[in-house]
Amino acid sequence: MRTTGRGRSLAALLALIAVSGCRAQAVDAHGTRTPARATTGATSGATSGSGAASDDAKPSAGSAVPGSPSREPDPTASRTPPPKVLWSRGDHGRDVREVQARLRQLAWLFEGPTGTYDSATVTAVGGFQGKRGLARTGELDAVTWQRLLSMTREPARWELYAFGGRPAAPPDPRCLTGRVLCVSKTSRTLRWMVDGRTVSVMDVRFGAQYTPTREGVFSVNFKSRYHVSTIYHTSMPYAMFFSGGQAVHYSADFAARGYAGASHGCVNVRDEAKIAALFAQVRTGDKVVVYW
Repeated sequence: MRTTGRGRSLAALLALIAVSGCRAQAVDAHGTRTPARATTGATSGATSGSGAASDDAKPSAGSAVPGSPSREPDPTASRTPPPKVLWSRGDHGRDVREVQARLRQLAWLFEGPTGTYDSATVTAVGGFQGKRGLARTGELDAVTWQRLLSMTREPARWELYAFGGRPAAPPDPRCLTGRVLCVSKTSRTLRWMVDGRTVSVMDVRFGAQYTPTREGVFSVNFKSRYHVSTIYHTSMPYAMFFSGGQAVHYSADFAARGYAGASHGCVNVRDEAKIAALFAQVRTGDKVVVYW
């Protein structure tokens, strides 16, 4: 088909546009040029009126978007809370005695058990913690307690009261009248009672297997403030004799060793202040009751 001159000129113009990469413009039937619509896949960015942003205008990965919350990591998100503290300085009770008894089994504590979480207990717990790589706080927390449990055994009752402190047993009925030294072998305690009222209570220790403390009802027949045994040549301060050579008296050995030792039949008292006060109040002829 023969091409007119005008047709050849239009074809040449379209070819030139395709090669140069310029924006294509449509030509109407009268030869007037009009802007072409944006085509899909344009590489020069968004066309006017498209509403789309170019790649350069998009926020990069990890950059903050105005108005959006920060994506910085929370430094406390992975922090492990400290273990719960079970007992600490100033606490009292049977549970504290068990802690102390278990520490004594491992030779971390030599005093007590006293039932009071004192400075010696704080030091012992801190030493135990440091040896096992735990935080050395001196407080008995749940982690320290579990480690202590795994390394020790259940303390026997005598271990919990190795240095005394057991609650006094109910008084024997024979102790409820008059002035009485009421001595319980069960609780290892002495009640000083006047007309059924308890005046004072103290820890006591008894004789060993072959020198037992006799049981029964007796009376104080002799007092000696600075007595020394003529048989064993040992000091017996504040002695109040009630049955032959057996007496209630202060014992420095009991104060130092607790129930690790025993008497030769006497009733030993470990608290010197209490036995001194008792010695001042007791009279010759006052009743002594020793019972289980």
